[in-house]
Amino acid sequence: MTIMEKKTVLLDLFKKIYKIRKVENKIASLYTEWEMRCPVHLSIGQEAIAAGVCQNLKVNDKIISSHRCHAHYLAKGGNLKKMIAEIYGKRTGCADGLGGSMHLQDQSVGVMMSIPIVASPIPIGAGIALQSSFLKKSKKYLTVIFFGEGATEEGIFHETVNFAALNNLPILFVCENNYYSVYTHLRDRQPKKRKVKEIFKAHGLKGFSADGNDALGVHRLSKKVIREIKKTSRPSFIEFKTYRWLEHCGPFWDDNLKYRKDGELNKWIKRCPLEKIKKRMNKIFSEDFIFNIEQSIDEEIFKAFEFAKLSKYPTKKDLIKFNNFYK
Repeated sequence: MTIMEKKTVLLDLFKKIYKIRKVENKIASLYTEWEMRCPVHLSIGQEAIAAGVCQNLKVNDKIISSHRCHAHYLAKGGNLKKMIAEIYGKRTGCADGLGGSMHLQDQSVGVMMSIPIVASPIPIGAGIALQSSFLKKSKKYLTVIFFGEGATEEGIFHETVNFAALNNLPILFVCENNYYSVYTHLRDRQPKKRKVKEIFKAHGLKGFSADGNDALGVHRLSKKVIREIKKTSRPSFIEFKTYRWLEHCGPFWDDNLKYRKDGELNKWIKRCPLEKIKKRMNKIFSEDFIFNIEQSIDEEIFKAFEFAKLSKYPTKKDLIKFNNFYK
């Protein structure tokens, strides 16, 4: 990779992470206006994974996400105005205002869907990947399935890995391990010596584990793995270790609930993925250059929220039309 290419990668990753962080900060700050009436699961602190992985995907590559889906949607290029409108429940939303935060989709850029039921994206993602195996070489694509470590405790996870291995499906399984399933830590849910990547290896597949807060590291590893999947059509797995800052569901801080050890949250905040990549940016780009990028993204976010607030809600006709579509 040339110096220019490295700069481009760094810049694109910074833009993605900054945008995700600022969008979710805006959601959190405006949520108490109570105009957003759907639950929100924010990814503040986890942004580097979505940015680093999706940076290596083409437009026709597919992703599927879970309840914590904002970062994946934005990193893959999902329409910001439609995302915010969806969270506000407006008919201009990406799911016509009928799905909310946990049902984001923008198939024009490969964001197939988001499914809030734990582990459900995994078998559905395998189905999406299976379709690729029937297409001509020029139309084939890779599927990335994003899920939390809690999903690896579900039976369907193990069944799908087995199915993917047997059928040589071009899937990258990405586990965002933030250590918690709601309020329960990993140590209280899984045996000490259990390593998810070893489950993959038992199926004859490759499995990796890495720091999920280092965007460049995420990018490098996922680039290598994605390249191999596209070459061999064999599924692979990466566990990225990370941490969510805010509550499991909602826009607030919840360290007062004491389900996390004292100092644990602050320890991870010091490993902030946005601050990490901005330090790298400061070594290469001028302060004015970075400021102008941030201003441009801030303006885009402001316009997206204005668009959402001014948009109309779905009507009864919209609901009837939607209901008839699925009859």
